[in-house]
Amino acid sequence: MFLAVSLHLLEAQALNGLALGAILALAALGLTIVFGLLGFVNFAHGSLFMVGAYGGWVVYTKTGNFFLALPTALIVAFIVGVIVERILIRMYYRRPPEDQILVTYGLAIILVEISRAIFSSQTQLVSTPSWASGTIDVAGIYFPQYRVAVMGISAIALIAVYLVMFKTRIGLIVRAGIDDAVIVNILGINVNRTFLLVFALGAAIAGLAGIADAPLIAVNPDMGNDLLVQCFVVVVLGGVGSFFGAVLGGLVAGEIVSLTTAFNPDLSSVMLYVAMAVVLIVRPQGLLGVEGRT
Repeated sequence: MFLAVSLHLLEAQALNGLALGAILALAALGLTIVFGLLGFVNFAHGSLFMVGAYGGWVVYTKTGNFFLALPTALIVAFIVGVIVERILIRMYYRRPPEDQILVTYGLAIILVEISRAIFSSQTQLVSTPSWASGTIDVAGIYFPQYRVAVMGISAIALIAVYLVMFKTRIGLIVRAGIDDAVIVNILGINVNRTFLLVFALGAAIAGLAGIADAPLIAVNPDMGNDLLVQCFVVVVLGGVGSFFGAVLGGLVAGEIVSLTTAFNPDLSSVMLYVAMAVVLIVRPQGLLGVEGRT
């Protein structure tokens, strides 16, 4: 009986790990775009996750329509990304990483405190959309429909970003600008404007992940703190600047946290960092990263 129960629990946790991994992959993708393609260390990424969650929550509360909340979160985070990039971030692209860490850490505090002043520190519960409030039977396991929806939302967003970055002219310009910004400028392409779009896109992806995760974890000004650390772990696991690395790293991290929780919740985060340490020792560039991008 114990073995049967344990196997059933592990199967359920494996499914939960896929949902968590989908959110981590989506959130980490925004970070790896900025970190990998622009070479910029963004410690405000978790706060942009929070900003998107609040933007979506306000619309969801007012309208009751979760399908309106999703693009709202994306747009709000995109606009905030544009503002902070134009005012602050663009002056630090060529500065040392420690300067980037300090300025984005300070920016994160500012965004959190602004949100706290507007919405208070009270945690806001986000109800599950009515169309995803039930459960479905997955191989004998009753699994929440909304977690399946999260996987679907993340998959659609990941495909959309892939198409933009690898199948469009703007994606080609971005990747070329990273390798040699001077040559791209000589060709008459405004690299600074392109970098603005990349940073804002990374912020928008984080915001979308924020509202998608909101019904699972609720919304509060500090909700991005733990996620930021996990996103950096995902980027390290998958490989800096690797699109597919972010996806794989997110899924691996989600499964590690979820499966470890089945045995000992206190060890879930510890095992995630153990996995990161092992990857750094065995393959420093990450599972799918390119050597020289770490």
